Amino acid sequence: MIGKIRFAEGLHAIEADEGQMGQVFHNIVLNAVQAMPGGGTLVVSADNVTLTGDNSQALPPGNYVRVVFADEGHGMPEELQHKIFDPYFTTKPGGSGLGLASVHSIVKKHGGNVQVRSLVGRGTDFTFYLPSIGAAVLGPTEIEATSEGGRHAGGAVLVMDDDELIQILATQILEHLGYQVTACANGEEAVALYGKAVGTGTPFLAAVMDLTIPGGMGGKEAAQQILALDPAVRLIVSSGYSNDEVMADYARYGFCAAIAKPYRVAELTAVLAGMAEAEAQAQVLR
Repeated sequence: MIGKIRFAEGLHAIEADEGQMGQVFHNIVLNAVQAMPGGGTLVVSADNVTLTGDNSQALPPGNYVRVVFADEGHGMPEELQHKIFDPYFTTKPGGSGLGLASVHSIVKKHGGNVQVRSLVGRGTDFTFYLPSIGAAVLGPTEIEATSEGGRHAGGAVLVMDDDELIQILATQILEHLGYQVTACANGEEAVALYGKAVGTGTPFLAAVMDLTIPGGMGGKEAAQQILALDPAVRLIVSSGYSNDEVMADYARYGFCAAIAKPYRVAELTAVLAGMAEAEAQAQVLR
């Protein structure tokens, strides 16, 4: 997939939760990737707009940042376009129907709106309107990048996170990259799943562990128990708080890498590809 980014000169800033908005945009990118299995171009553009009192978005009048994700995928018929933001509605086998529902919910909570326009066989545009705080943050920007997804050895990955939406997002990203994913909600489940895998002689290539689990065992404690089962385990600590001491000094706690949430495709790809390469080298030496 080819990605192009086009930002207008003087693009305004928005006030938003970085983690939640990252989730929104990751979900839209993943939908675009899945809609273009044979490849294609995703164009992300952004500009400033002023909405009047009778605008079609049913938003208060004022200044907004408009962000458009336009893909060249298979598109969807009009009758589906009215349902895609409904919870649990999905056209994907095994899909949860929560990805686009969460997109709609998060954008609404930020005082904005999202709309979809699609033509079968031509592609889909998702357009976001997010309240501007007025200050310009960038000059004109145009970037082109080619997806590197799929260029790795693959393998089984364990994902531990108490947030179901994060589990879904991580699973979608990793499965798109070719990994086999097992997800769980807390450290107790992660230790049990890892122990079972070790017992069958098929340990995970890596485990992505959420650092903090309210009311349950978090990544720091679970890591110590998993290391006791398999000292060669490759553990990745994950958190939305990048200044946490475990994130800053992850090796001291038995982790091989640290990844901030929300998960980014390029970062996950690079970290897991490195672990897959290390595993391949270890297999040669055995």
